[in-house]
Amino acid sequence: MSKYVKFIIPVAIVGAGILLMSFLSGFGEEPPKTKPPVKAKSVEAMIVQPGSNSADVTVYGRLNSSQPVILTAEVEGTLKKGDVLFRPAQKFSKGDLLIKIDDSQATLDVKSAKSDFLNSLAQVLPEIKIDFPDNYDLWQNYFNSISFDETLPEMPKAENQKIKLYLTRYGIYKLYFSVKNLEIRHSKHYFYAPFDGAVISADVREGSVARPGTRLGQIINLSSMEIELPVQAVDLNWLDKSGEVVLSSDAISEKLSGKIVRIASAIDENTQTVPVYVSPLKRVGAAYNGLFFKAVLPGKIVENSVRVPRKSIYKGEYVYTIRNAQLSLEKLEIVRGEPDYLIVKDSFNAGDTLVTEILQGVSPGMPATPRFVASGAEGK
Repeated sequence: MSKYVKFIIPVAIVGAGILLMSFLSGFGEEPPKTKPPVKAKSVEAMIVQPGSNSADVTVYGRLNSSQPVILTAEVEGTLKKGDVLFRPAQKFSKGDLLIKIDDSQATLDVKSAKSDFLNSLAQVLPEIKIDFPDNYDLWQNYFNSISFDETLPEMPKAENQKIKLYLTRYGIYKLYFSVKNLEIRHSKHYFYAPFDGAVISADVREGSVARPGTRLGQIINLSSMEIELPVQAVDLNWLDKSGEVVLSSDAISEKLSGKIVRIASAIDENTQTVPVYVSPLKRVGAAYNGLFFKAVLPGKIVENSVRVPRKSIYKGEYVYTIRNAQLSLEKLEIVRGEPDYLIVKDSFNAGDTLVTEILQGVSPGMPATPRFVASGAEGK
């Protein structure tokens, strides 16, 4: 009996210990855990108001003169100085003598031809006085008006057929046109400024000998400037050709207004762009030929639209809005893309809250509170 007692007592003690531990552990049970409330995320946002937006086209181009002129010699002679110094960057006014080619020989040729013309005309005057006394004063006055130092005046019209025969017999017409031809050639020794402008290049200097075909230099018209803008072919249909173009450059402080003066009819096959030419509405002033400009071309108006910042776009066509204090992912109806904005239509109601920053690690339904900033996406 004592043998079984010795075995049962340890087993009973162990069992009692297990029961006691199980009982006591019930008093140390932890209270149920509660999840902390999710904090609403503060996001940059704006209130949108659909309205009218201009689908502008932004491009870049260089300002250049629409009237560059290359001066080329048509006669031979030594170059001489004109009214202004013919050097690069030299400005001039319309009518200034830019440069001249020695005309000594050409001047003598003209005077010699005039002498022959006067000699023949003097021979025919007595014939006219006898046979056509009523026309004599007309031709005598013309003879007296001719000067060796001035351009030959236009010859009177011979209304009488017999007078015309006299003039032809004495070679008057032939000599007259010979003088006029030499005067034209003589005028090619002088280069007068056809406009207010500046010298771009001067390829020769005073004292050099010019020959027919010699390039003398290049000038530009400063009163007629334009900017060539490469516009994507797909953007042409959006242009409002009668609207005002806004021009700006880092080199000048003021913004300029311009107008579209012409659009090319051919497309560049490599870039798929079409040249659009814009002329400033007033003289550019401090701007230089070749200056780089940003041009905002006026576009057609899109009604009931909103201009949405590109930085707020997800996957090319989605944005977050805040509805009922929660983030909501919305798909956009994109009408047109611009460098910094997208113009969307029928995508928002007046008063909607648009998130205008890129959010990381968020999903629709998360609590959010707007942090409003200045609006740049509302209809304008």
